[in-house]
Amino acid sequence: MVQSSIAIGALAKRAGIAASTLRFYESQGLIKATRSAGGQRVFARDVLRRVAFIRFAQSVGLGLEEIRAALKALPDQGTPTRSDWGQLSSACRPALDRRIDSMIKLRDRLTSCIGCGCLSLETCALYNPEDTAQALGNGPRYLLGDEPPPATKRG
Repeated sequence: MVQSSIAIGALAKRAGIAASTLRFYESQGLIKATRSAGGQRVFARDVLRRVAFIRFAQSVGLGLEEIRAALKALPDQGTPTRSDWGQLSSACRPALDRRIDSMIKLRDRLTSCIGCGCLSLETCALYNPEDTAQALGNGPRYLLGDEPPPATKRG
């Protein structure tokens, strides 16, 4: 006989996380629990797949808001179908593409300059002469999408 629900401790063990993490996910609206007759949190078995997705999404740098938005593509009840997971994957793609682009920029610029914002130098003859990036705002401006002036662009 297949169990329709799983206790929080068993789910935590299967997912490889602490029960407190499951309670946090629940408080954030990422997963749902019900209560047993004895008042214990219990979860539908399909929550294990949602938790696996949450953990993976976090490992690639997606934030809780992005994960929450992606999970909205799944049905509230029952095990998601292949089509449901396809919709969720499509919903995540733009955020993942942005992260990939950002990582490529970081990799390619790390050996020379990452767009300043480091505050260790007032000027950078290679990428930020006369600290022109400061006028664009705080942080690593060129990694955040701002373009350096044409005369300082490097390949």
